[in-house]
Amino acid sequence: MIVIVLDFKYTLRRKTMIYNYVRVSTISQNTARQLVDVSCDFTFEEKISGKDQNRPQLIAMLDGLKAGDLINVHDMSRLARNTRDMLDIVDKVLTIGASIKFHKDNLFFEGGKEEDPRQELMLTMMAGFAKFERSMILERQREGIAIAKAAGKYKGKQTKFTPEDIASIILRFNDPVTNKAKLAEELKITRSYLYKLVKNNS
Repeated sequence: MIVIVLDFKYTLRRKTMIYNYVRVSTISQNTARQLVDVSCDFTFEEKISGKDQNRPQLIAMLDGLKAGDLINVHDMSRLARNTRDMLDIVDKVLTIGASIKFHKDNLFFEGGKEEDPRQELMLTMMAGFAKFERSMILERQREGIAIAKAAGKYKGKQTKFTPEDIASIILRFNDPVTNKAKLAEELKITRSYLYKLVKNNS
């Protein structure tokens, strides 16, 4: 009898894999709206700030990535909060020979091919715009607090949400497809308070 022994790691990882990466900043936030109906072999989910690359699920996903694999991400802000990290992570993916798709941004970066300067330019521009938008939201919030303090109307922290939470809520609120009632329910606040929160921080 002839017995053929195959390497387990090789046979286990021979299949090209599709990964979904979903992230929210806090435990109170819900990932249910990300990558709806986007099929995959495995989902890496974490509730942690995206301020740097030191995220357990992100690290685990990149460590297991191989040529031909595909990563789905809802939008660029879910993957990174600054241009440098965005470019670094995507470069790691492409260097391995894998690909990454940002569904809301309608961007696809394919690995295993020669460097495409147009692809890199588009990534840099989009990441920069995303960072700029978040910075403007936070800046308006800071200005609003300063004005309220000067007028003697600011009474300190009145919400359980962090500035990053509020910036994320405003982005979602301003998305035309967002159901405001469901968003308020997800955040465990009233619909009227949701509108007040957005108005006071915009």
